[in-house]
Amino acid sequence: MNGHLSVKHLLAIKELTREDVELIFSMADYFLRQVLSSPTRKAPGMRDVVVANVFFENSTRTKLSFELAAKRLGADVVNFSASGSSVAKGETLLDTLRNLLAMKMDVVVVRHSAAGAAHFLSRRVKATIVNAGDGAHEHPTQALLDCYTLRQKFGEIKGLRVAIIGDVLHSRVALSDIFALNLLGAEVRLCAPPTLLPKHIESLGVTVCHDLDPTLQWCDAAIFLRIQRERQHAGLFPSTREYSMRYGLDRRKLESLNKTIAVLHPGPINRGVELTTEVADGPQSLILDQVLHGVAVRMAVLYLLAGKRFD
Repeated sequence: MNGHLSVKHLLAIKELTREDVELIFSMADYFLRQVLSSPTRKAPGMRDVVVANVFFENSTRTKLSFELAAKRLGADVVNFSASGSSVAKGETLLDTLRNLLAMKMDVVVVRHSAAGAAHFLSRRVKATIVNAGDGAHEHPTQALLDCYTLRQKFGEIKGLRVAIIGDVLHSRVALSDIFALNLLGAEVRLCAPPTLLPKHIESLGVTVCHDLDPTLQWCDAAIFLRIQRERQHAGLFPSTREYSMRYGLDRRKLESLNKTIAVLHPGPINRGVELTTEVADGPQSLILDQVLHGVAVRMAVLYLLAGKRFD
């Protein structure tokens, strides 16, 4: 399959074109069908490439997904975590990365608590940078896998009604999802307490509702965001129990709808807060599909950015 991305790095959804996204999805289709479903689960298209996963924040799903994606493509993988490293001794982000690149890394997947960290690095190092989450800014591969999962479920995204529910204010996933869904022609509605929504968020081409029931009646798919338990100490909502009653999804609320909706969550789930176990593990949940599709999408991203092509 031939094709070229318009970008050298994957830093943010808002820097991609619709053609870029469609190319990533086409490659993900190939990897999902021909590689991840095959007995060997290998496509050695990056055998001569070294991928470094550089995570300055804790991560399980994203880090493992990128690692597995790179290994499925035959790349050499180096994992770096800030805990226990020289970062604890005061080494800067740039110094850390320059030391890694001196060991001849080609692609660097980076997660950092500072918004703009991936952009900062892309202007100062020669390696290809993939943003795996920078502060509350963006998480582009999560949005790509969310949209890919919706496309697999519904056939296309144009005209789809998608609700994003939860802590939008602190969520890099929400921002990337908004950009990606708008780019692909979906209608997006945000649902959260006013304290968990950024000011002027409607300027991004979304609508806002503070009530869950009409939002669920409106949407075809709902993406629930994790409530960070530390936020309740800031007084943004009274308690997780009250939040769950107003904005959490259980079987009763699902069964009260006059239609079937798809349920997504980027993880980790606070079971009993955003979703009950019955919903998270139920037939309308696409959460495990998101996990599988995350590997295929990240394989596509790494492969295309590394400049490799299948014959």
